[in-house]
This record gives sequence, structure tokens and C-alpha cells, in this order.
Amino acid sequence: MSLVRMVKLRATSGTTRPGPALGQALGPLGINMAEFCKQFNDRSEKIYKKDIPLSVNLYAMSDRSFTFDIKSPSTSYLIKQVIGMGKGPQQPNANANPVGYITPEMVYEIAKIKHGDANLKDLPLESVAKSIIGTCRSMGVICKEEEDKE
Repeated sequence: MSLVRMVKLRATSGTTRPGPALGQALGPLGINMAEFCKQFNDRSEKIYKKDIPLSVNLYAMSDRSFTFDIKSPSTSYLIKQVIGMGKGPQQPNANANPVGYITPEMVYEIAKIKHGDANLKDLPLESVAKSIIGTCRSMGVICKEEEDKE
């Protein structure tokens, strides 16, 4: 049993079903789509709420078996959920007309979620938070402290 290929997929937690998108990725590898969906839904439901888009690294073996790792939701998805934004900015200049604001506490909470990913475990939490602030900036979201309203 040796590794044939690693495939990156996007799947929604708890509600993934066999379909054309999965079929194109898993079909050539000989992996049973229904079995993958069942295992993925069982495992992702324990970790995340339903209908959250997740990244999946699937490792296909030569005997048509597979293993997979579930990563956390994308940073942009988490930012949009925190500030309640429907979709990204329509205009490029975020400083002139920001789409929303996020507090450092919210950035820290997102960083704790992302820090659980295997590729970010070795980085300090502060570096992950700085990366999230950069993503916020590119989305038109400004990170700032809440001002006292007196």
C-alpha cells in the first residue's frame, strides 16, 4: 500500500454528497465517493456546525483505500462570519470606504482556530494573527480597537 496521489478538496461539513465535483477528483483514483462522504460527514459533524466549507487533504493509496485530513475553514470565511459580511468588497480602496471593522479580540479568536491546522502549528500565535490582519486588509476590513462612546 503506497501513496498514489494527494488531492485537495473543498467540502461542506456534515452535508457533503457524491456529485460531479467529487466525482472528477475521486473517480480517476478509484475511491468510493459514497464511502468518502460518509466518513467525512461523520468526522466533520463532530468538529464543526453543518454547511461550513472546509478544506480536505485526501491521500489516495494504491489499494484504493484513502485517508484524509480536515483543515479549518478559510480565513476569509471566518472573517466574514465574525463581522456579518455577505460577500467581499465591491470597490478596491478599503481605507476610503471600509466594508467592516474587526477587533483584535476577534482576530485572536480566529487565530486560535487557524493555529490548530497542521501547517500553522509550528508558528507563534502572533504570526498567525498578523497573517489574519493582512487578509482582513485585503478584504477591506479594518482592524481597530473599539472606541469608548461617551
